[in-house]
Amino acid sequence: MVMIAQTPESAKNFASQPAIALFGTDGIRGPVGDLLTPMLALQVGYWGGQVLQSGGKTKRPFILGQDSRNSSDMLAMALAAGLTAAGLEVWHLGLCPTPCVAYLTSQTEAIGGIMVSASHNPPADNGIKFFGQDGSKLGLDLQRQIEECLHSDQPMSGIGQACGHYGDRSDLLRDYVAAIQSPLAGSLDLRGMRIVLDLAWGAAVHLAPEVFQQMGAEVICLHDQPDGDRINVNCGSTNLGQLQAAVDLHQADLGFAFDGDADRVLAVDSKGRAVDGDYILYLWGQTLRQNQQLPGDLIVATVMSNLGFERAWAAQGGQLVRSAVGDQYVHAEMLRHGAMLGGEQSGHILCRHYGIGGDGLLTALHLSALVHRSGVSLMELLDNSFQTYPQILRNVRVEDRQRRLDWKHCQPVQQAIAQAEADMGDQGRILVRASGTEPVIRIMVEAATSELANRWTANLVSVVEQHLAA
Repeated sequence: MVMIAQTPESAKNFASQPAIALFGTDGIRGPVGDLLTPMLALQVGYWGGQVLQSGGKTKRPFILGQDSRNSSDMLAMALAAGLTAAGLEVWHLGLCPTPCVAYLTSQTEAIGGIMVSASHNPPADNGIKFFGQDGSKLGLDLQRQIEECLHSDQPMSGIGQACGHYGDRSDLLRDYVAAIQSPLAGSLDLRGMRIVLDLAWGAAVHLAPEVFQQMGAEVICLHDQPDGDRINVNCGSTNLGQLQAAVDLHQADLGFAFDGDADRVLAVDSKGRAVDGDYILYLWGQTLRQNQQLPGDLIVATVMSNLGFERAWAAQGGQLVRSAVGDQYVHAEMLRHGAMLGGEQSGHILCRHYGIGGDGLLTALHLSALVHRSGVSLMELLDNSFQTYPQILRNVRVEDRQRRLDWKHCQPVQQAIAQAEADMGDQGRILVRASGTEPVIRIMVEAATSELANRWTANLVSVVEQHLAA
């Protein structure tokens, strides 16, 4: 990680720091006080504003939102300072889900948007997610332009001559709520359904219960206050244990677990079984297909999606296209193939009929609607869907960033992968990759039997620990 020394020189610009790539698969993310400092956030705000304005001098609005982390206020204020220094009007939404920032950016005259959040990461981390004026994640070219400015010796010039203004625009949250409810309004009544929501102490604590209650559901909430010390800790979409217990205790119809910024969601059926993104895509895909709203019967998923899902969808005559991990890559493949539905196993679900990017609240509403209209329980829908192949995912911490990114050049690792692939043949597959959001190498092994998956997972983890983590 990069240490940003808080000296007069570092306050001027970022040029004195090593020319690393700041943007990962989901914006800039890392430990607060290490990678992320107020000085860096101010400069990111200023140069991001300059790049997105493309030299324009008119005071255009810029949407800014944040999650509940203890550091989010600090980073949001530093970003706001940089954005106003660049001549932009900052509309601060306060605590809100990431999809809210994306939606309002696309629906107003805003020139762009930023969400301060590290999504599913632990409380000590934070992140800066940029959105273009159409509400989509900022493209690679604009990311590079911002990084080039940060690493250059250009001064932050013109400050004080045409500064923008900052204002609280939490009133705009109503527009977002109305937008995700409107496709279902008048046709969906969730009365009679008992739904548990695990809000992960995060960004959706206020909006999610309101949305479901307004649709008629009986709502039971877990971790439903903003808490920067506990966001994502043993709860939410990364840990379903408490949600599963609550669904059983309250004899609920189903439950939903969001991550810290509510752009992803996982579900739990009445038996307590996890319903991941693959199952959500399969069930929603069937509904869209029946309504002739799924062009080419095509779904875009990632390389992480289970073989059981892929083969079950193909058996119905459907097509599955795989992308790299990351909702921006899913979105790009959807646009390239004209697909209307796509997503990740981790719970980022994109449906272009209703929005631009992954939206946990919107997805949860539509899955509830699907269950309600089917006349059967989520448990029954799950029973009649598909069987997953045993899939094991392990993370090996590799602190050395260059070694982590260059893992493909490690011959012992490549040899171990080749040996595993040869042994499993068409009965399994292996995916090894460097995480774009955490300092880990992710190892996924999927096989026809648990014995096969466990054996090769243990082997690959051992090799990576020996040759990369040491």
